[in-house]
This record gives sequence, C-alpha cells and structure tokens, in this order.
Amino acid sequence: MNRPALSTVAELLKPITWFPPMWAFGCGVVASGVPLADRWGLALLGILLAGPLVFATSQAVNDWFDRHVDAINEPNRPIPSGRMPGRWGLYIAVLWTLLSLLVALALGPVGFAAAAAGLLLAWAYSAPPVRLKRNGWWGNAACGLSYEGLAWITGAAVMAAGAMPSERSLLLALLYSIGAHGIMTLNDFKSIEGDRKMGIGSLPVLLGVDGAARTACFLMAGPQAVVVVMLIEWGAIGHALGVAALLAVQIGLMLRFLAAPRERATWYSALGINFFVIGMLASALALRSLAVLP
Repeated sequence: MNRPALSTVAELLKPITWFPPMWAFGCGVVASGVPLADRWGLALLGILLAGPLVFATSQAVNDWFDRHVDAINEPNRPIPSGRMPGRWGLYIAVLWTLLSLLVALALGPVGFAAAAAGLLLAWAYSAPPVRLKRNGWWGNAACGLSYEGLAWITGAAVMAAGAMPSERSLLLALLYSIGAHGIMTLNDFKSIEGDRKMGIGSLPVLLGVDGAARTACFLMAGPQAVVVVMLIEWGAIGHALGVAALLAVQIGLMLRFLAAPRERATWYSALGINFFVIGMLASALALRSLAVLP
C-alpha cells in the first residue's frame, strides 16, 4: 500500500493554522487568575491538545470531506494532488481523533469533555450528513465557538481544577467567538467558485462578495467594541484603552479591505487578525488584574 510522505502528512495537518486555539486556550489560562506555576504542566498539555491534536484533526477531517471542492479551488493540496493516496486522509483524521481523546484524559473530566465537544464540532462541520459548512452562518459559528470560545473556557477551567470560569470570562469567550465567525468568513473568499459549484453556501456565496465582507467586518469589530465597554464598566480602564486602540487599527485596515475584499481577504487575515488576538490577551490580562485587586 502506498503511504504518504511525512511532509505530506504535516501539510495535511497544517501546523501554521494551529495558533488560534492554542492562543485562545492560553488566554483562558491567563484569565483564570491561577498562578501558572501551580498548574504549568496541565497548561502546556492543554495548549498541545488545542493545536497539534484537536485543531490538526479538524484540518484533516475538513480536507478529506472537501477533497472534491479542493480539486476545483486548490488542486495542489495533499489529497486532490494524489500525494495523499487512497483513503489515507480519512485514516489520519480518525487516528488523530483517537489520539486527541487519549491525551485529553490527562486533563480530567472537564478537559476531556471539552476535547470531545471540539472534535464533535470538527466532524459535524465537515462530514455528512450534518456538514455544517454547507451554510456559512452555522459552519462559521461552529468554528468560532470551538476554536476560540471553547478553547478559552477549557483553559480557564483546567487551571481552576475543573471549576466553571467566572461570568466575565465566559462573556469574553463568547464575544471573541463571535469575532472569530467574521475571521472564518475571510477564509471563504478564496474558494467562491468551488463552493458555488459544490453547493456550499459560504457567506460570500450567500451574501455576495461585498455583503460578506461587510458582515465579516461587523462581526469582528462589533464584539470588540462591546469588550471595550465592559472593561470600562469593570474598572479595567487601561486595558480597555488598549483594546480600543487595537480595534481602531483594525477598523483602518478594514476600510482598505472593503475596497477590494476578494483581493485583500488573505492580506487582512495575515495582518488584521494579529491585532484581534492581541486584544484577546489584553482582555484576559484585565480579568487577571481584577482577580488580584484587594
């Protein structure tokens, strides 16, 4: 049986995409207020689980069930190009799912449940009969909740020995999940033709290029504006000003993106999202500072 090269397996798992859930898990760790030295081993294991395992699984699952779409949009990917022969793409997706669940056992009941939920969403997003990605609203919501909100909440809960994160932490996790919905839309601009031919209702297909671009910007910027207001109400004025400044930079970049969304979606993803995730950390640090105030 032909086996794929290790470099091809790595390409399938897309290490460059692991950053968002790893960062979100880390933000949850920070927001918990628990000293990192107390549970640094679990924090490190959780970051490993969030990125190289659970998120990598989602990439393999997506590539396997998207192989026909990718043959139109991105034929050089491992599966449509033939470099990942036979059903190896599916085998790796199943193997990484089982490996993720095995590692998640070390994080206790909460960590295991979160990993199982994330994996369930990953399969539901790509695999029939559910295939949430057929509708851009549902599919992007599943991604945002899994990669940002769930990862944040899990990081906070693991640090707190399984206790439920504070209401403030849960609210921030939800808001940044909504923002991630807009970020996911940016990824859809490069595959409009294939999505349309294969019946995938991404937001650029459903709303048109301009409508999807405006929606993505609103979903990214709106929650951050709410975060700024909440941080002010909580008394974290310095952190609020920091998030507001980061948001102002993003709005400036969004105006340039909106002028030519299809051509500049990748550009905005590479540049604008950096300010979004820095704002996430600033918000998590705000909760940490509030937790230690007398």
